[in-house]
Amino acid sequence: MMNLSKPQQLLLKRGVNVKAIVTPLWKEEVQQQLQTQINQIDQQLQQLDNEGQRAISAIQKQSLQPPGPQTLQQIENIQVQVNQKKSELLEQKNQSLQNLQQVQLLQLDEEVNQFQMEGFFNVEPGDNLISKLQVEVVLRDGVVEEIRGDI
Repeated sequence: MMNLSKPQQLLLKRGVNVKAIVTPLWKEEVQQQLQTQINQIDQQLQQLDNEGQRAISAIQKQSLQPPGPQTLQQIENIQVQVNQKKSELLEQKNQSLQNLQQVQLLQLDEEVNQFQMEGFFNVEPGDNLISKLQVEVVLRDGVVEEIRGDI
């Protein structure tokens, strides 16, 4: 039996960091996205208030006057739910406002982490696995400007 030795190779998956170079266009796009998120949260808060008020009004119309303990409990439950959801939305809005402020403070040509994606690579005996794992892609206005690391 002949032993045809094949080179040992293994296909692995790695996380690839994608960075963006801060440009006027990048800043403008990110600020617009964040502002859109903030506006949507404001709309959700308004909608939440309106729905809460409608639900409470509906319960009050159907109940006896003065409202009994069960009716008061229903109203309180609605208010608790509305306040919990409101709290979550305000937390999201706060986070977006902080992100907006951070973006405004970034200097042009600074690099920022955008996201991470997965990629595949071959490894074989003698390769430095650590350096093969440390790969990043740098974008300028969405165009790949540089690929860093051991591809």
